[in-house]
Amino acid sequence: MTKNSLYDPRRLKLRAHDPAPRVGLKSENFKQTCPNGFGDGHNSYAHTMAWFRDHLYVGTTRANLCMVKVFRDDHYRFIDQGWPVECPDDIYRLDRRAQIWRHDPREERWEMVMRSPMVTGVDGTEVARDMGYRGMAIFQGESESSPSLYVVTSAPGKAPGPLILRSTDGIEFVPASEHGILGLPITTVRALTSFEGRLFTAPAGARGGKVNAAGIAQVYESRDPAKGIWRAASLPGFGDSENETVFELQVFAGYLYAGTLNNSGFQVWRTDAQGNPPYHWERIIHAGAGRGALNQAVASFQVFGDRLYLGTGIQGGGYDYIKGIGPAPAELILIRPDKSWDLVIGSARSTTEGYKAPLSGLPAGFGGFFNGYFWRMEVHNNWLYLGTYNSATLLPWISFERAPQRVKSFLSQVKIESIFANEAGFDLWRSADGENWLPVHRQGFGNPYNYGIRTLVSTPHGLYLGTANPFGPRVAVREDDQWVYRENPRGGLEVWRGEDNP
Repeated sequence: MTKNSLYDPRRLKLRAHDPAPRVGLKSENFKQTCPNGFGDGHNSYAHTMAWFRDHLYVGTTRANLCMVKVFRDDHYRFIDQGWPVECPDDIYRLDRRAQIWRHDPREERWEMVMRSPMVTGVDGTEVARDMGYRGMAIFQGESESSPSLYVVTSAPGKAPGPLILRSTDGIEFVPASEHGILGLPITTVRALTSFEGRLFTAPAGARGGKVNAAGIAQVYESRDPAKGIWRAASLPGFGDSENETVFELQVFAGYLYAGTLNNSGFQVWRTDAQGNPPYHWERIIHAGAGRGALNQAVASFQVFGDRLYLGTGIQGGGYDYIKGIGPAPAELILIRPDKSWDLVIGSARSTTEGYKAPLSGLPAGFGGFFNGYFWRMEVHNNWLYLGTYNSATLLPWISFERAPQRVKSFLSQVKIESIFANEAGFDLWRSADGENWLPVHRQGFGNPYNYGIRTLVSTPHGLYLGTANPFGPRVAVREDDQWVYRENPRGGLEVWRGEDNP
């Protein structure tokens, strides 16, 4: 059974009083605007994207699977059938300088406007200052005469640390913080959101391959980031030491919401940011909305109508091998302004707020076991779009000797080759009301190496979609019972544009 055959239109629950659904984007409305990582297969992730000064900006992260290989013994021991991509023994031999590209949709032209500089690393060697650009936001601080584009970075382990960058013209990007925001011992910043005249952010990762677990679950703010002035806006972990990272930030109904990574299940907190920092925060959801560790983290937030939608995930693509969490597919949850919440897509269960069954009638992962993250959402022309991360792309290189028994039982009945052919590649879904969902595409726009939708941005020129595709420039293929590396013409991030009237 293919992923597309899992869709059953009888699942739709249209009410008699509902208006006719508006027309949304279909797969044929999407056209590729950038293949193969802007011509460089090491551009693995379109990790962040923003519409600024009538241009689309895309920040890349480089050589993700080579970075993962460094920590293979601890974090990715289940990959031992040959490493998926060709990597040097020393990752610092790679050009890891992250890039920012600018797109003019009127001329269909891309240009690179930023490449990370080289700096002196902690061991005295020259290293890339930034290996990735992981978040963007438009914000105007107290001393600024117009809005600027702010960008948060990921730094290699040997680099001084991540930064917050600022650009007034979309061409020159300068630091708006010290390394580590306030000199914190971190490597990655992810969330970046404006609220009540302030720009808010939070650490996301630390050295040792902990790209999603900073160990510092704290929110920071600045009224004037152009001057590099930042201060703590919350207590560490919101007073709970089990919160490892603040993974997502979102403004909704007069509050700033924060979603955490917590190995007992994510938490959601909110504040009106009034008074003096650190502000008063109140907890809205805990214990992964009653699912516990299988909802380890808040992977995405999106406001749609009068609801805040929350996509979940387990780090590692739906399976945290070190913590022994998962594998399990992602869920979708909605939060109302009165703090009540409901399950939209997921597993029915009893919770401290009562029995919750999915409003959509759809199980976790849209019924796809390998949809480990609901990674990014966006509203475009009154439709809510949701993109997933799908771990089936990694199956050819995974050893299942140490996998949970339920996974072994499943794989004993279905060949890996069949799963890869029919399941690999992200899902893209859409909804006109947040409850009834339709598939746009379920196999990575025809490229199985597109294992995730990392960015979605609505613009006057259509809905832009950026993929995570770290399977380049050379990918491991099986030939005569041996793994050999071959050029992968389908490796590297891709950018697609969906137009209503292409």
